[in-house]
Amino acid sequence: MARTTAPAMWNLVRAGNLWARLRANRDGVAALRLNVGGAAVRTGLLEAIRDGAATTDALAQRLSVVDETLFVAFLRVVAAAGLIRTDGRDGAWQLTGRGRAVAHDDLVQAAYEAFTGFHTGLYRELPAQLAGGAERRDVADDGELIARVSASLEPLVLGALTGAVAERRPRRVLDIGCGAGLELAAMVEAAPGAEGVGIDIDANAARLAGRTLAGRGLADRAHVLHTDVREVARAASGAFAEPFDFALLANVLYYLPMSERVPLLRAVARLLSPGGVLFVVTTIAEPRFFSRHFDLLLRAQEGQMELSTADELARQLTEAGLRPERPHALAPGAPVVTLSATTSR
Repeated sequence: MARTTAPAMWNLVRAGNLWARLRANRDGVAALRLNVGGAAVRTGLLEAIRDGAATTDALAQRLSVVDETLFVAFLRVVAAAGLIRTDGRDGAWQLTGRGRAVAHDDLVQAAYEAFTGFHTGLYRELPAQLAGGAERRDVADDGELIARVSASLEPLVLGALTGAVAERRPRRVLDIGCGAGLELAAMVEAAPGAEGVGIDIDANAARLAGRTLAGRGLADRAHVLHTDVREVARAASGAFAEPFDFALLANVLYYLPMSERVPLLRAVARLLSPGGVLFVVTTIAEPRFFSRHFDLLLRAQEGQMELSTADELARQLTEAGLRPERPHALAPGAPVVTLSATTSR
C-alpha cells in the first residue's frame, strides 16, 4: 500500500500548484459552509426549531415543503455542518450549540443572509454586468438587511460618538440620515439639556427614528423630520432657523456621487454655528480586502456610488469650508473611520 501511495502523491505534487489547489479547496469548503448556514436561515429551518425539537414531518409541514426527499437531504447537510442534530430515536431535529448561536442572534443571521446574498452575488453576476448588464440595486432593495449587518459596529460608533458629544457639550445636535434614530438618541442622552433634530430622506426610517426616541423617553427633547438636508439648509427656517453646535453624518457620503458630496457638506456647514463640529463616520477606500470589496459593490450599484480615500474626504470637507482633523480607525484593521471637522469661528 505504501509503495502505491508514494508515487501517487508524487504525481499529485508534480501535476500543478499543490498549495493553490489546497487553498482553493479550503476556501471552497468554507464557502459551502457559509451557504449552508445561509440556506438554513433563509428557509426558516433554524427558526422552526429554535424553541424546541421537531420531527422531519413536522418541519416539512411548518416550512411548506413539497419535495420531502430533497428536504431530508438538506437536513443531513445542515447536520453535517454542525447546526442541527437528531438523537435518532424519534427522528426529532434540534439545534446544536452552534445552531443556537445563529438562531438566537439577529446579527449572525443577517451576516449569513448578506454574505450569501448581495456580497457574493456581486461576483456571481459580475461577468454579465461587465458585459453591459443592468446595474445592481442592493442598496435600494436590501436597505433593511444592510442596516442589520451594519449593527455589528454600532457599539463602537456609539462609543466614539458619545465621547465626542460629551467633550463638546453641545446645546443643539443634528443627525443627517438618522436611520433608526439610535445615534440621535445617544447624542441627546450624552448631552443633558441638549435639543436634537434628526432628518432622513426615507419616510419609513424617519418614522422608525421617531418611535425610537419616544421609546427612550426623549420625544420632548428630540424630533425627526422626513426631508433632505440640502433643502432645509436653503430655507433655514423652523427647526433649522437656529444653528447646531454638533452634527453627525454617519455612513451617508459613499451613497452619493462624488459631484454631490461637497454641496452636501456645504449645506451641513451652513447649519452649524461658528466653531460647530461635523462628526463623520464612513468607510474609506484603502488597499484592504474588505475596503476594495465594498468599493466594488458600491460602484456596481445604480447611482454612481463609491468610496473616497482619506485624502479625498479631507479635500471635500475643506472645500466645503470645514477644517478636518485626522481620521481615526473605528477598529483595528477595519476601513471604517471617524473624524471631526469644525467650522470657522
